[in-house]
Amino acid sequence: MCAQPACTLPDHTQPDHLQPDAMQPDAMQPDAMQPAFDPTDPVFALHLGGKLETNLRVPLRDTTDLSMAYSPGVARVCEAIAQDQSLVRSYTRVGRTIAVVSDGTAVLGLGNIGPEAAMPVMEGKAMLFKHFAGIDSVPICLDTTDVDQIVETVAALAPSFGGINLEDISAPRCFEVERRLQERLDIPVFHDDQHGTAIVTLAALTNAAKALGRDLAGLRVVVQGAGAAGVAIAEALLHAGVEDLIVCNRKGIIGFEQQPGLPDHLTDIARRANPRNVFGDLAAALVDAEVFIGVSGGQVPEEWVARMAPDAVIFGLANPNPEVPIEVAHRHAAIVATGRSDYPNQVNNVLAFPGIFKGALDCGAAQISAGMKLAAAQAIADCVPDPTPERIIPGPFEPGVVAAVSSAVAAAARAEGVARH
Repeated sequence: MCAQPACTLPDHTQPDHLQPDAMQPDAMQPDAMQPAFDPTDPVFALHLGGKLETNLRVPLRDTTDLSMAYSPGVARVCEAIAQDQSLVRSYTRVGRTIAVVSDGTAVLGLGNIGPEAAMPVMEGKAMLFKHFAGIDSVPICLDTTDVDQIVETVAALAPSFGGINLEDISAPRCFEVERRLQERLDIPVFHDDQHGTAIVTLAALTNAAKALGRDLAGLRVVVQGAGAAGVAIAEALLHAGVEDLIVCNRKGIIGFEQQPGLPDHLTDIARRANPRNVFGDLAAALVDAEVFIGVSGGQVPEEWVARMAPDAVIFGLANPNPEVPIEVAHRHAAIVATGRSDYPNQVNNVLAFPGIFKGALDCGAAQISAGMKLAAAQAIADCVPDPTPERIIPGPFEPGVVAAVSSAVAAAARAEGVARH
């Protein structure tokens, strides 16, 4: 247990981003927020009228164009799709359009602010899809937090999209929503707060190990936070071959003996992690640890950080305040990464999700598999062929990242047999 007042370590976080568990799902309601509207603020000016619009891809100049784009010509396309539904991906926008779906329960650093207040973030996500990967997307904010209703609604909308990006849905509901939708649909379903964070974290750690001349699989890693991001990071590291992994939540080290009655999303971690059977809290887990990955939003006391091995790696991914303050991290670590854009080594999901969806759409993937995620992580890491402690990961605007990720993801999908072409 975290016995010291300085250690307030919640579980569920979603970088770029990250918000503490203390704000999920109900700790921050709209009526508890201070009035913030200021029409003179340039941020409000940028958002006025929304950030998205619909444009035409084909001309509509005269009656000939009208007869081809709509009646009567459109009927021929409809009849062809009715006979072969796979044609919808080529002859409508479906094959190049993503649904960005949220229920507004875990938004950025704001927590549960509801579907209306979540819309600016979902519009922003749609902007990133278009800018970085040329993918159209539609932001959809649902006025329900019921898992059954979310699944049924998204499944009913799915014929209109080539993939589903789940966004800012609080844990643990997000795990079930994603699982059930992927089982039900034959298009990719991807909860970015989980897997995007995990993919970029794995890429960064791959290059951190390379920069220090260490073997990734042999690193002694501690993950603090067992919400959406923490669970996905743990799974990604285990898939990548990391053998000595400890995951902590606010109750301490996760394990069947230490925390009986674990929820389903933590049972696999309890079974596969903590091979040395370390018992206790985060302080115990950090003794001689080589890597700390924080996705909890709480502050870790420096005396605990000092217990880590020399030349450690510290990823404090909460925004705006990393779990280990940056100046403290640099006193104890050889490599430091954060979720912030104003410091080197930003772990930013935008390095992952545009290329992942582009690769999946390009090859007609029915899902985004573990192998595709690992391929994405390696592709991101490879964008920095000679990593240094100050540069273990590319920046979000560096050219070539999306192309590298999409190519790797499509190749992995074809190798695993989940691609349609």
